[in-house]
Amino acid sequence: MKNFTGDDAIHEIEARGENRGLTSRRSFLRAAPVLTAVALRPELLLAGRGRIVHPDPRPGIDASEVMSRESLAAFPEGLKEIYDMVRKMPHIADGIGCSCGCSILPDYRSLLTCYYPTGMAMGCRICQGQARLAYGRFQEGQTLEQIRRATDARYG
Repeated sequence: MKNFTGDDAIHEIEARGENRGLTSRRSFLRAAPVLTAVALRPELLLAGRGRIVHPDPRPGIDASEVMSRESLAAFPEGLKEIYDMVRKMPHIADGIGCSCGCSILPDYRSLLTCYYPTGMAMGCRICQGQARLAYGRFQEGQTLEQIRRATDARYG
């Protein structure tokens, strides 16, 4: 068996379709600020556990800063669909706090900002799961408060 190091190993694994749970370099770099903050101050990770802080949605908020489908061209269709969901409900996503730990990032405000180019939703299953949950409830006609309670029950 040939030994690989660094990017060669990842490329070989991806080429063979064996990328089970491995993250891309891009996803890792997006998560690096959170990982660094938690490594330096682990209490930040524990402090938010069980308490999602939900901000008030900004009046007139739109999805203009959410990454476009075109900018996600190289990513799986499922991820593009999640971004589409967020673009359809910016007033809801902006009123939901994210529970993955990205709230310690300097540009973070709400679940909506997780989907901005500086956000980490592209590689974070929690951000993605919260958006799917919120969108499903939004489609059912639930209020922001009901969606927040569902988010708290699942991720809080």
